[in-house]
Amino acid sequence: MGIIILLVVGGLIGWVASLIMRTDAQQGLFLNIVVGIVGALLAGFIVTPLIGGVPITSGEISIPSIAVSLLGAIVLLAIVNMMRRGTVR
Repeated sequence: MGIIILLVVGGLIGWVASLIMRTDAQQGLFLNIVVGIVGALLAGFIVTPLIGGVPITSGEISIPSIAVSLLGAIVLLAIVNMMRRGTVR
């Protein structure tokens, strides 16, 4: 059950991040889920130890963990945009 919740929340986080970065038209459902989960993993390993708390990948879903995961997904999309286009947008 935890993996299903992670996929759903990861998809929502990836979708919101793609709306913020204006890349939603280029991405489908699968890529939104991937961006959300990879962003959550990056933020969970880098940001969460600095500010305290638990990452969303641990199974606990809270407002701070969602915010950190969203930040990680936005940073991931910015890096991908820089590699593709040479600009963050």
